[in-house]
Amino acid sequence: MSGVPLARYDATLQGLARKDRLRTLSPRAGLDFSSNDYLGLAASRRLGDAVAAAIAQGTPVGATGSRLLRGNAPEHEALEADAAAFFGAERALFFGSGYIANFALLTALPQKGDLLVLDELAHASMHEGARAGRAEFKLAAHNDVDAIEDAITRWRAEGGTGRVWIAVESLYSMDGDRAPMESLVALADRHQAFIVVDEAHATGVWGPEGRGLAAGFEGRDNIIALHTCGKALGASGALVTAPRTLCDYLVNRCRPFIYATAPSPLMAVAAREALAILSEEPTRRDRLQEIVACTGRLLAGRCGVIPSGSQIQPFVIGDVRRTMAVAAALQARGFDIRGIRPPTVPEGMSRLRISLTLNVDEAAISAMIEALVEVLASA
Repeated sequence: MSGVPLARYDATLQGLARKDRLRTLSPRAGLDFSSNDYLGLAASRRLGDAVAAAIAQGTPVGATGSRLLRGNAPEHEALEADAAAFFGAERALFFGSGYIANFALLTALPQKGDLLVLDELAHASMHEGARAGRAEFKLAAHNDVDAIEDAITRWRAEGGTGRVWIAVESLYSMDGDRAPMESLVALADRHQAFIVVDEAHATGVWGPEGRGLAAGFEGRDNIIALHTCGKALGASGALVTAPRTLCDYLVNRCRPFIYATAPSPLMAVAAREALAILSEEPTRRDRLQEIVACTGRLLAGRCGVIPSGSQIQPFVIGDVRRTMAVAAALQARGFDIRGIRPPTVPEGMSRLRISLTLNVDEAAISAMIEALVEVLASA
């Protein structure tokens, strides 16, 4: 019997290896062109000092329990109050991660008999929540408002009578493009629908004071937003902002919130300090915009690539093996750029995901692009 129960898993891994899709863990090395630490806050003195001060004042590392038991710390409540005020919502709830928050929202809020329409390129956590939830769900072509409306119209014509939910990212994690928020909100209003908008890659970077691309719509009864704390905010966890009634419902009916140990109070301290930094240090966002513009110009001029206009710049190669070879060659030259393969992106769309942060400067960007040009010529 030894080894037999593992055979099918080993066969799967071997199959992934044959397709150049086997994932492994690797240490951090080289200049940062792969993280989501867009504003360079993860190692900032202000976040470190805030956490150190909290420890000195007796803030525990662990929450010790779920929020509904003894895990509800004053640090959680202070963060949620500040976040609600910052993002312009009635209430905020702090979750342990963006993945869990997305999964929680889409399994708890859409009800049986409802329809959930999901952008096909939305985060994997949204897809998992849609599959595990109680509502019927349909995928819509990326950023296609007409396709979403067609799905709603067909569902109504077939007898659907429940509430409609629309789930999108505001800034997409692999293409760096934006959702048409104004058109989506107008569509939601026409159909009395809710919108769940994942601001993961927009929070801290875009919108007034870094409040995200849906900032102009927060506070409405039909808008639920997710703001991750582990990307531009430099901490971990995620904030869900929504009408008070929906947050109260989540506290009472959302199993990933009710039954999970609460996030560390120290992460709540860090995220709260990050929100303060967004208001008090706007030059970080200004500097990132300069880096985005510089990279766009260089990529367009040297590689003929159309800039995404955001801090996420895809460089589509297509072939899986060539993509991973180019990524490995760049890493060997000291540039931490990762190859992205199916199933994370569609077949034939393997790419380099170039992430722009304040952890690099124009000189590093120029050197990276020159290395990219050389590697592509020989790959």
